Amino acid sequence: MNVIVRLRKKIDESYGISIGNYSLAQLAAEIAKDGFGNSYCIVCDSNVKKLFGTRLLHELRKKKLEAGIVSFEAGERNKSLRNVEAVLGEMLSMGFDRKSCVIALGGGISGDLAGFAASVYLRGINFVQVPTTLLAMVDSSIGGKTGVNLALGKNTVGSFAQPKKVYASTQFIKSLPKNEFSNGMAEVVKQAVLNDAKFFSFLENNAGKILAREPKVMAEVIRKNCELKARVVEKDEKEANYRRVLNLGHTIGHAIETLGEYKAHSHGEAVSIGIVVENRIAAMLGLLKGEEECRVSMLLHEFGLPTELPDYAPEKILALTKKDKKAVSGKVKYSLPVAIGKMYSRKGEYGVFVDDKTVLEALRCGDDCCSCCCV
Repeated sequence: MNVIVRLRKKIDESYGISIGNYSLAQLAAEIAKDGFGNSYCIVCDSNVKKLFGTRLLHELRKKKLEAGIVSFEAGERNKSLRNVEAVLGEMLSMGFDRKSCVIALGGGISGDLAGFAASVYLRGINFVQVPTTLLAMVDSSIGGKTGVNLALGKNTVGSFAQPKKVYASTQFIKSLPKNEFSNGMAEVVKQAVLNDAKFFSFLENNAGKILAREPKVMAEVIRKNCELKARVVEKDEKEANYRRVLNLGHTIGHAIETLGEYKAHSHGEAVSIGIVVENRIAAMLGLLKGEEECRVSMLLHEFGLPTELPDYAPEKILALTKKDKKAVSGKVKYSLPVAIGKMYSRKGEYGVFVDDKTVLEALRCGDDCCSCCCV
């Protein structure tokens, strides 16, 4: 005797990314107008609470919205299950219900943790992303990946949960520290390498204006980057195949972050180094021409990003890649470019298993022993 539970259904989880020069008052007005909840819980880290969180709460309440704020200690090390539990407990004690909406305010850490908390609170409530860093605007706020870290690996616990909307204000970019701005540019360069050779040339030709944070140029950088990532997510929301291309630089990068205990290297710095090493692997495999490998390294360097490995044993980096959430039976499939704007695929499958010897050789290889010796 069999009972079938029929759960076939179609869900439209489309959402908008609103890019503008919004003040906090204007952001509150936009959130109020869109009406994604009967009440709003701002979730942010302790630094963002001081800078923007309390002021945004005030602006929401000026709009006669029921709102509260929950914060956690800043830092990648605090993107943990312990802090998710603390945030959920505070939300419950403050009376937020199934019709409430979380406002994920801050950088990628806040967006990941707040989005994950929203996805599991009372079995899932609405949330919106209000990214305050360039990295979050161009990458982590888009695509619905949420999650937290375990001691042995980054983003190893999480869920796919799409926001109702993303509000990207270029006003936040003006006050970003130089290193935070560079962090975001690592993901911008990555996106161009994956998808668009013309956009990569645009970045090369406008590097000075980008570094000067000219508002019109930065709005175009954010718009184009969001558009490119949106096309990837639309094709493969849950990383069954094509979305793997977004992992360029992240397999090696996550291992570097872990070895640095999430303190020694920012995400953007680690991804930049990861892109250089993984491009080197592609060159060693005969997939990527040396001059293209060099162009990518030069552009990362121009945006103030590191292109050389820190002093970690290559064997330790390799061992951690095998614990990456993308690894299968201890084997890691790398996302590798064949040219700027085009990623490797074979019979429609994106990614390639790389043997340990090649990975170790790429990790041990400095600028003096590879094709890219120009930075």
